[in-house]
Order: sequence, then structure tokens, then C-alpha cells
Amino acid sequence: MGLRFASLGSGSRGNGTLVASGSHSLLVDCGFTIKETERRMARLGISPSDLCAILVTHEHSDHLSGVAPLARKYGLPIYLTPGTLRARSIGRLPQVHLIEGHQPFTIGDIQVTPVAVPHDAREAAQFVFRSCGCSLGLLTDLGTVTPHVEAHFGDCDALVLETNHDSRMLAQGPYPRRLKQRVGGAYGHLSNQQAAGFLQRVGYQQLQHLVLAHISEKNNQLALVQEALADAVAGAGNSLFACQEAGFGWLAVESRG
Repeated sequence: MGLRFASLGSGSRGNGTLVASGSHSLLVDCGFTIKETERRMARLGISPSDLCAILVTHEHSDHLSGVAPLARKYGLPIYLTPGTLRARSIGRLPQVHLIEGHQPFTIGDIQVTPVAVPHDAREAAQFVFRSCGCSLGLLTDLGTVTPHVEAHFGDCDALVLETNHDSRMLAQGPYPRRLKQRVGGAYGHLSNQQAAGFLQRVGYQQLQHLVLAHISEKNNQLALVQEALADAVAGAGNSLFACQEAGFGWLAVESRG
């Protein structure tokens, strides 16, 4: 059995992604209350008590706010960078594993490779997961796709990719100027056009699943995402959108062998 992954929800009001292989299950980020996390996990047929660990990408509330409460209730270890740990006080944690130097590590059947990304956080990381001969990339919350990012995410069998905003909608939208500059800047979030360019450069025909995620409810529309990424959406094996309320259900990644 290869990797499986699902989403509790994706967007500025809360994020959480499940990654599983065999009997091992991980939660990447938790931006929901304990009750809401339990509810969203239950609809995917899993309980927090089934988790092996929680991984944290960075310290922004929509990714971190529920991590410590969930870890304390269920006695879960947390993996995060030293910068993320120091960025804000999150209270007592049952067990902490620091991601040092973005070196790969293994949890159960899953190898995890943290990848440094440019984002307005202390020491943000995104992740590539490998198990049973297949790979999954989670790539959101970055303002620029660097050569380093392309090198790590260009050969994944499945990819969750940020398409946060349409550049024109952001420029003409309701956000104050400073926030527009932050979101659209080099340490903000990927636009539809940036995501499309990344996929054109690294290729998408090898993708079994392409999930477009962290879509802004104020600065983007699904039709604009589809238009900007039409070639990739048509060329990948399976394409879908991760929404804020429903996330998406379990998807299986098969071994290339």
C-alpha cells in the first residue's frame, strides 16, 4: 500500500492535512479547535488517537492554533523547526522533535523531507513524503518558487499546490495596501499564475493527483484557477480543489513500480 492523503480544510480560516501509509498517520498543521478537528477527522474515518504525530509548517494561526491543544489532549509528538517553536508561545507540549537543518527523518513507514520556503514566518517549511515507492508533496504558504523548491517538488507522484490568489483580483480587492503587498510579495502566497509557471517548468504529466489549495475566498475564484492552470488540470491524472469547509476526501498514491 502506498501513501494516502486527505484534507480537513484549506484556507485562511484553518488548515490541516492527513498523510497515511499502512498503520501510520500524520497530521500536518491544525488550525481548528479540538472539537472541530475531531469532527472533521471523523468524517474521514479517523480519530486523533490514531495519529503518530503532528507536523507544523509555520507559526501562523490558521496552521498552528489547534496544534498544542490537540497534542496535549491526545499525547501526540510535534515536529517543527526551531524557528517555528520560538516564534510564539504555544504552551506546554507533550513531546517536541526539532527539525534541524531541514534534514529528512522517518516516522513509521513514512519518510519526511522538510523543505525551506520563502514565507513571512520565522522558519517555514513544507514537506515531501515518501513511502512504498511513491511520493507526495505539500506546497503552500510561500511567496516565491525557488530553484531549491523546484528541485524537491518537481518529481512528486501527487502534489497539493497553493493557488492562493488571482493577481488582478488581489490588486482590485478589499485588502488594505499593506496586506496586498504582503500577500502578493516574495514572502507571501503563490498566485494562480505563479503556480501555473511552476507546473510548466517541472512538468505535471507524472502527477497521479494535483490538488489546488489555500484558495483565497476574497481574492480568487475557481474559474480563474481553472483558467490559469488549464493545461495542468487537463494533463494530470486527477485534479481537484481543496476548499475551506470540506477539504477533500482520501486520495491514494500508487507506487510507480
